[in-house]
Amino acid sequence: MARKVLFLVGLWLISWGASAQGLAPKLPKQAASLLREDLQLLKKILEANHPSMYWYTPQQTLDSFFRSAIDQVKDSMNEVSFRNTVAAYVSKLQCGHTAVRNSKSFTKKYSRLSKFRFPLNIKVWDDSMVVINSLRPRDSIFVRGTKILQINQLSGRQFVDTFSQFISGDGPGNQYATQQISGNFGTFYKNVLGLDSLYAISFLNRSGKRVDTLIANVSASALASLTKDSIKKNPGIKLPSKKEIRKIQKAEKRMLQIDTLMRTAFMRLGSFSGSGTGRFIRGSFRKIKKAGAENLVIDLRTNGGGKVSNSTLLTRYISDHRFKVADSVVRNNRGLSNRRYINSAWIYSLGLLFSGKKMDDGKYHFTRFETKQWEPIKKNHFNGKVYLVQGGYSFSATTLFLGELKGQQNVKLVGEETGGGYYGNSAMLITYCTLPNSRLRVTLPLYRLVINKNRPKGGGVLPDIYVPPSSAAIERGVDLKMEKIKSLIQR
Repeated sequence: MARKVLFLVGLWLISWGASAQGLAPKLPKQAASLLREDLQLLKKILEANHPSMYWYTPQQTLDSFFRSAIDQVKDSMNEVSFRNTVAAYVSKLQCGHTAVRNSKSFTKKYSRLSKFRFPLNIKVWDDSMVVINSLRPRDSIFVRGTKILQINQLSGRQFVDTFSQFISGDGPGNQYATQQISGNFGTFYKNVLGLDSLYAISFLNRSGKRVDTLIANVSASALASLTKDSIKKNPGIKLPSKKEIRKIQKAEKRMLQIDTLMRTAFMRLGSFSGSGTGRFIRGSFRKIKKAGAENLVIDLRTNGGGKVSNSTLLTRYISDHRFKVADSVVRNNRGLSNRRYINSAWIYSLGLLFSGKKMDDGKYHFTRFETKQWEPIKKNHFNGKVYLVQGGYSFSATTLFLGELKGQQNVKLVGEETGGGYYGNSAMLITYCTLPNSRLRVTLPLYRLVINKNRPKGGGVLPDIYVPPSSAAIERGVDLKMEKIKSLIQR
């Protein structure tokens, strides 16, 4: 019920935004000379402040990518085109916490101004493309689970290879990029390739035969019609208030349910940030202890990270051993360069001053995370079987949690490789810089984190039990990962 309400609300907001705004104005352009200045400044800021500039990509190679970015700025460009150019360069750092965002004015004025939208929401993985849902009114062809072979002669693999060039991730893997593309396929198509008037789509029908057809973009009026039809088909569902929407969204992000018949607790944790997260974790383990649950399932597939203190807290309730957050948390210098372009530079400068300590290697170490040994929490500690569900969106502090518990006898990691790095990442303190001409914002982590120096460098946390996506499961609306865990518990 909650998911259906959220879907209808989202559909209503999309159609309202498109119909209310009408035709999108032509995006303003900026002179090439000013945009090249922004690129040059960004390179200086990153070289002076980023703790892992050449961690995965050698300087000579990264300089080559920079020259390529500069060469692309030959004429004036609008923000979408320039953002693609900057993102393609920044992604080569292979740092998931260094990403490009639109300017505040673009986000406020132009992001929703579009008369047309790509007509399908699509999940991609490997060389597969499967329809999640269609935005076309009364679409009986592209139903949920339809396998798509090609769109305008491009395969799923080609879309992943093309779009992932503009997505920042930890190390050389593309699991995080694949999840981002799946969640925003139409947006990537519009921003990278540009919307076409028609799409030649090859797909498999219900008999497994290849069919070729043409479909067009979805207009604002069609979206509005779809919204009205959806509401008519669900007369008992009224659009909720803002307070009710926030309540539903909170439940989607943070939830605990206990199945007394299975003697299993199911926890969903969509973030380690947010007010009350620590309180939720502590309260959950009190309830789990009281209920006498023998199995614990924690769904972290949408958890992009957050506060390390909450990640550590959750680890302490499950870990059977002492642990520390990382082997090393370092940066090359104590201060910040080009501070006038860095958000809240004076606050982060103070943070670096008090957190960093110069060591014998000449680098500044955040020693608290390197030396502090955390003990398991005895009260309400969970000692039964634990199943941790992970995927490409599992990132940052989530990989600290998963990586620490991987290999523990009573713990199994189920799902797909995480988007966050198993070996380490650049994070802890994260700010952003604003380029003065384009006003693009680039996130900037300030410490390099090596979680465990003995782990392989590059790639995410691998699951103990690999459960890939399935078009058949998508069609049936079945959660294969949860089904696998339930079968293990029953067995």
